[in-house]
Amino acid sequence: MVVEDKYNLSKEENVFLAKKMIVNNIYSNAKIEGCNVTFPETQTILDGVNVANVKLDDINCILNLRDAWRYVINNIEEPFNLDFICKVNSFVARNESLEWGKLRTGNVGISGTEYIPEIPKKEDVINNISKIKTIESITKRAITYMLYGMRGQLFWDGNKRTSIITANKILINGGKGILTIKDDDLQEFNTLLTEFYDTNNSEKIEQFLYNKCIFGIDK
Repeated sequence: MVVEDKYNLSKEENVFLAKKMIVNNIYSNAKIEGCNVTFPETQTILDGVNVANVKLDDINCILNLRDAWRYVINNIEEPFNLDFICKVNSFVARNESLEWGKLRTGNVGISGTEYIPEIPKKEDVINNISKIKTIESITKRAITYMLYGMRGQLFWDGNKRTSIITANKILINGGKGILTIKDDDLQEFNTLLTEFYDTNNSEKIEQFLYNKCIFGIDK
């Protein structure tokens, strides 16, 4: 599937957009992970106020996402490589995982599919990232990495969150908008992601992400 860039922003404009959308993005990332929080609860937690009836694990998930997004926005000029991705995961999966910020070293399963991802080898991951970085369309590059990171399950935990945030690093750095999955589209996303896990055919989910999940500034 050929993906043309939908937006052409300056880096400054895209960083501004990312900051304006950060609460929305954190909320979206948390919902993808299954956190039982509302948008107002997410905003309140990020404001540093305790929220009754929200589980501590969900609060920690939101605060970890806050720190991961802050890291990306504050280090947007850093090279996109395995070290950067591991750093994002070190925030996302902090105190949730067997190890965070390091490639997993054992087998994992994925709920809803019989697909079993291979244990990632550092050299292979580095080579795959290098290939993805040669994709001309920045939007295509970001979506391709996101799906690779999710299906590859590079880390013990937080793979969807890490992959979405690092895909946004690619978009922001190139001035191509923000990728976020809205509540109304979450069920379709999960259905297409499971199909992608099973088949390794990314055409449908790429089209979905491009059509429904890339946002920018209309000038």
